[in-house]
Amino acid sequence: MTRSPLDLGLYLVTDRAALLGRDLFYVVGQAVAGGARLVQLREKRACTREFVELARGLVALVRPLGAQLVINDRVDVALAADADGVHVGQDDMHPADVRALLGPHKLIGLSVTGEEEARAARGLPVDYLGAGPVFATTTKADAGEPQGLAGLARMAALAEVPVVGIGAITAANAAAVLAAGASGLAVVSAICAAPDPLAAARELRAIVDAARAGR
Repeated sequence: MTRSPLDLGLYLVTDRAALLGRDLFYVVGQAVAGGARLVQLREKRACTREFVELARGLVALVRPLGAQLVINDRVDVALAADADGVHVGQDDMHPADVRALLGPHKLIGLSVTGEEEARAARGLPVDYLGAGPVFATTTKADAGEPQGLAGLARMAALAEVPVVGIGAITAANAAAVLAAGASGLAVVSAICAAPDPLAAARELRAIVDAARAGR
């Protein structure tokens, strides 16, 4: 098995509480149609069985469309669903242990919230870092203090792997996030809570593509 190319440009992190009553699969499908190429299934309240069922359903949805699915925290769910990888935080399983369980071909992402954590991530078996929160966010209660664009730039400069910015990223600030050194945009509410998720994803994807064309 070989790994599909990783496109971090537009990265959707799911939040069922933000979907305005809409179906998760509908919103994810719209996001992928609009240009998201990586989706993280984040489920803090689902039981394990439901989590696995959701993951399997999303793998079946996004993979034929050229996108990849990673699972927040849960290595067991990723393995059961044959997801493309796992995203872990600083208090979750160590990336080296995740790599030992998943093998060499799956994706591993790691959250970092400042320069110290970005520096400590050097040499770890991860494929990308999720750096933030860039701006103040209410989506994740334990997100920590906003790092700002300057903090994001410092984390990106320290990183040995690509960095995605996360934390209250919108179409209005996306270009600045990319200019600070991020390889992509990890968004939650900007798509999940958008009145038109397809249009929101397309707008963000256009910003990513324009930034790449200008580099």
